[in-house]
Amino acid sequence: MRWKRKIHHGGPSKLQQIGPLADEVCAVDEEVSHLCRIKSEPSQRTCASIYAGQKRRVSTFKLLSGRESNCSGMGRFSSADCSYALRKHLPVKGPWCVDDMDSEAYISQFSADGSLLIGGFRGSHIRVYNSEKNWKVHKDIICKRLRWTISDIALSPDQRFLAYSSLSPTVHIVNVQNAVRESHANITEIHEGLEFSDEFSFGIFSVKFSKDGRELVVGNNNESADVNVVTFADETSDILYSGSDDSLCKVWDRRCHKKQKPVGVLTGHLDGITFIDSRGDGHYFISNCKDQTIKLWDLRKMSSSTKE
Repeated sequence: MRWKRKIHHGGPSKLQQIGPLADEVCAVDEEVSHLCRIKSEPSQRTCASIYAGQKRRVSTFKLLSGRESNCSGMGRFSSADCSYALRKHLPVKGPWCVDDMDSEAYISQFSADGSLLIGGFRGSHIRVYNSEKNWKVHKDIICKRLRWTISDIALSPDQRFLAYSSLSPTVHIVNVQNAVRESHANITEIHEGLEFSDEFSFGIFSVKFSKDGRELVVGNNNESADVNVVTFADETSDILYSGSDDSLCKVWDRRCHKKQKPVGVLTGHLDGITFIDSRGDGHYFISNCKDQTIKLWDLRKMSSSTKE
């Protein structure tokens, strides 16, 4: 390391550091500057590759599209790009405790507009929280005729009714928008029951409202492989998707119900399907699987039968 004496006119001389340590100080200054900058904008390389040097706001869609097409030539997000995307879509405060229950939460779901969060807990408890009112409990529901736990919940499109299922062939429906805050099944409020079987006993793993809120579809373990999820494809309610522990995504057409067979099968997952979400256009949906993958499917590519 080298030092040199710096003379100040009218004052004592001082030693000025040059060499590796000075370079380290400059690097720290640059890092601080970089950290401040990445909180407000993507990297210069990304901005230049997307908008050819023009000063425009970069949307998250443009960021993702640019990464997929490798516009920047890096093949990935830079740290500045990551910070910019996270700042826009992840909360910067918290976490904080909203509620404290004495049992595990096995299922949760937001309403379509994000104003309500429904949590289903082991045993017989469901709580509806209002995110627009500081997460206060909107409805406290004590369920009836459950086997072990709540297996699934479904909120109607108008956010008026909540359906809940268990490991039994019965689905119960409760009004979540009336004046009754403490909803104790058949004590303070009637929970209407829908029986899906009078002869066989099975568990219901999935329950879903149709797009118009007039029908319910359930997935159960009545067959060889448990049907973990089922949902409607679009507004017509004629096409349904299902996913089960046999690793297959299946497409059903209610107009062909006499066949009792799927009209199409989509193969590619290596383990049981846990969730399916439809785009609502009758062509695309995504599936989540126990093999730790999410897949996007196009119904126009499906097979008429299972392939090995």
